[in-house]
Amino acid sequence: MHWFTADDYWLSRLVFQRALASVYLVAFLTAALQFRALLGERGMLPIPRFVARIPFTRAPSLFHLHYSDRFFAGCAWTGAAVSAALLAGADSLLPLWAGIPLWLLPWALYLSVVNVGQTWYAFGWESLLLETGFLAAFLGNDAVAPPVVVLFLLRWILFRVEFGAGLIKMRGDPCWRKLTCLYYHHETQPMPGPLSWFFHHLPKPLHRVEVAANHVTQLVVPVLLFTPQPIASAAAALMIVTQLWLVLSGNFSWLNWITIVLALPALRIPGSAPSVPPAPLWYEVLVLAVAALLLFLSYHPVVNMISRRQVMNRSFDPLHLVNTYGAFGSVSRVRYEVVVEGTLDAVPREDSDWREYEFRGKPGDTRHWPRQFAPYHLRLDWLMWFAALSPGYAGDWFGGLVERLLENDRDTLRLLRRSPFPPDTPPRYVRARLFRYRYTTWHELRESGACWERTYVREYLPPTRLAAVARRS
Repeated sequence: MHWFTADDYWLSRLVFQRALASVYLVAFLTAALQFRALLGERGMLPIPRFVARIPFTRAPSLFHLHYSDRFFAGCAWTGAAVSAALLAGADSLLPLWAGIPLWLLPWALYLSVVNVGQTWYAFGWESLLLETGFLAAFLGNDAVAPPVVVLFLLRWILFRVEFGAGLIKMRGDPCWRKLTCLYYHHETQPMPGPLSWFFHHLPKPLHRVEVAANHVTQLVVPVLLFTPQPIASAAAALMIVTQLWLVLSGNFSWLNWITIVLALPALRIPGSAPSVPPAPLWYEVLVLAVAALLLFLSYHPVVNMISRRQVMNRSFDPLHLVNTYGAFGSVSRVRYEVVVEGTLDAVPREDSDWREYEFRGKPGDTRHWPRQFAPYHLRLDWLMWFAALSPGYAGDWFGGLVERLLENDRDTLRLLRRSPFPPDTPPRYVRARLFRYRYTTWHELRESGACWERTYVREYLPPTRLAAVARRS
């Protein structure tokens, strides 16, 4: 079928596949370096406990068949190695029939992680990576030109990401309709970046322009993805610019980067296409069958997207093949942070020597300027933001965190920037207190050198010792 492939998108496919492999690589590195404290056999939410109560059909994963920390590490590092090979172009060295399973391998491995990841993996960008990664497996390699149907479906994902996010904003917090959400967002977002302080202090009229431009980019521009070239390329390029602006304004894991990756196949990048034979019949049949399946599965995400009760970031099938997305339907006006402290004193008092644990990404020390971590994802730091919103968000893991701090657990301490206690001297008590944080003004920054100012609000967790945590759990 002559219409089946698009020769002039071969370079766009190449750039897309290499960029997607790099996101996969970051995702597997994140899993490999953090899982022991979060999900391991002695983690805060152990995988063996999860798979014992959740059937395979609800959460398909290799770890239903077997789990050990060594096996998880092997899967994560295998995924990283395959991603690095794809980044280097290993799929181009294989025949078409072998390239497809090579791309499906990291998808299957990461699906196994996400489906047992529980709260730590309950983010929209996990499903977005899986949905994109599954479809990318059928985009072909140098043995065939890119299939038009797959290119269309990649635009369909991008459309749902942007348009769904735009709708959730218009239906959600009134500040999006009033164009005032960015008065607060840069200060209250989950994990600020090194430039977030400066973004927050931009003039309010410019913040209103930013919100208005965001509405145009998410509610109007996505429709243009399905128009002829060069309009579709211009729409994709505008989305990329918008996402790069978001990259500068905060740490959002790989959400912005995977969105940029999705926009790449919509760009018709100039380049001389190699001469390749027509697509084999088996490949055409396979791609069309996959496309039909994905369009069928799109029913529930579309119904959700047009519903007045639209929900964000939900999967409608256990394989995460077609999902619904969205971000920041509501925006916090005030920033709260949970500050965790420990003491060596035998009797904890208010005037005891309380020492603060410092996290890598979340605000703590008011003089510690935020760093850029994205696309790497600091999962504990992100969940600490939710814990500050409400203890209910931390009910299933915060006690486990405290217990491991009381034990000076090596894997848990590796997730932190600094522990105030020597490795062989764990604290006797740990407590948590809730503070209100705000950015300092230009004058305060010059006077104190601190980018944050914080005010004590209330006790979050009273002084707790190891035996008390064990009884609660």
